[in-house]
Amino acid sequence: MFGKIAEILGMKRGDELLEPLDLSILKTDVHSHFIPGIDDGAQTMEDSLTLIKGMEAFGYKKVVTTPHVMSDYYRNTPEIILKGRDDVQEALEKDGIQVEIEAAAEYYLDVDLMPKVKSKELLTFGDNYVLFELPFMSEPPGLADLVFEMQLAGYKPVLAHPERYAFWHMSFEKYQEWFDKGVILQLNINSITGHYSPEVKKVSKQLIDAGLIQLLGSDCHHDRHLGLMEHAIQHAPLHQLVKSGALLNDRL
Repeated sequence: MFGKIAEILGMKRGDELLEPLDLSILKTDVHSHFIPGIDDGAQTMEDSLTLIKGMEAFGYKKVVTTPHVMSDYYRNTPEIILKGRDDVQEALEKDGIQVEIEAAAEYYLDVDLMPKVKSKELLTFGDNYVLFELPFMSEPPGLADLVFEMQLAGYKPVLAHPERYAFWHMSFEKYQEWFDKGVILQLNINSITGHYSPEVKKVSKQLIDAGLIQLLGSDCHHDRHLGLMEHAIQHAPLHQLVKSGALLNDRL
């Protein structure tokens, strides 16, 4: 019997499952929520350590944790985020967990983001990469201006989980358009399983096939995401992406 789990994960008969992929080939995860108590991710230091231990078990050597920054909800500043990173680093060392942690942010495109871009106060990772996300309802009218200003300021924009923006699902050419404009597209690992929806799973495969994904992130908030990753590492599209040579994770 195919079972309830397959239904929950959006799997279909005929989905190809392979031997679990060793994610140590990636070295670095670029999207997570591991600083306790400052967004909808880890709520306690115990949560943080449990989640990072899980990432270590998958083979990661480094995580770039990216707390939400939203003007009306998660008003995190660089000071709050970097202090949280330091606290987690100290706890990792005490617990003997051999995972390096860096911190950036997941910036929401709202009224406060453009001023932060122009004043160059954004937290970055790697080669001046900035992770940002969009509203899920519709493409914001200021997106093109934001990307232009980011690039003018010397930032390299990284769009978080583009496969989840349903307003582009019927306009796949938009993904190619942003890619051609220099926006780096970051896929969530668990999108491959159908966790978010069957349509997100379908678009994820299309993005992989088109060679448009350059960063892979866990977007891990809690232990349920780790459990889903156990399934994701068996999915053929993830194997295809990791082995494509297109990803930048191992250079961070």
